[in-house]
Amino acid sequence: MVDSDEREPDTGRADGSGDRADAAGAPAEPDIEDLLAKLDALSDTVDEGHEREKVRQTISLVERMPGTGALAGRITKYTSRDLAESFVGAVLFALPLLVEGGVFEIAAWFAATTVAGVPVLLIGHVGFILVAVAGLLYLADFRQIAIRHPIFGLVPRRYAGVLVVSLATSASMLLFWGRLHEGDPTALERAGRIAVVWAAAAFGAGLGDILPGESHGEDLGKFDLDIGDTE
Repeated sequence: MVDSDEREPDTGRADGSGDRADAAGAPAEPDIEDLLAKLDALSDTVDEGHEREKVRQTISLVERMPGTGALAGRITKYTSRDLAESFVGAVLFALPLLVEGGVFEIAAWFAATTVAGVPVLLIGHVGFILVAVAGLLYLADFRQIAIRHPIFGLVPRRYAGVLVVSLATSASMLLFWGRLHEGDPTALERAGRIAVVWAAAAFGAGLGDILPGESHGEDLGKFDLDIGDTE
């Protein structure tokens, strides 16, 4: 007869409920993705910089383990190199439009088409860019992109980076090449010119970022750009 106060092997409680508690919430068939998700969550709970670095090194080690080839297309980090790749892609896609007069015509059309003074086509065009970039990054399946350390807990850093870099590149190139103010356009037409070039530059920035795969270097998440993290 077993004494009711005797602890069962490998448990922290006499009734063995410790095992059940540990297993609660765990996947029925855990895989490498589950392990990486746990490590990502752990990196968000540690306070010391050297501890975060050890967790990142462990994640990198797991991703290089034999049998994890399916993770080759997985992108988790967002680094300064990704920003540079976005800039290069934006320049390459924006350059052909800088010499096209069609940009001026489309911008004038955007400015002329208003409803109660609101440039509805221009707003719709900007909305198209926002949706299309999101689809390119997270739905087109070029790469499996994890969302880590979103800005303010809502906006993915890579999404924001692609949009901001491509927008800044478009406006700067139009200005430096003398195409932004050519023909004395209205302020709304200038915004339209930037928006037209931005559409191409945003696609280029997104492709330039994700097609080479995950970049080396420090994750920009270490600079605390976020309030709240999700995976």
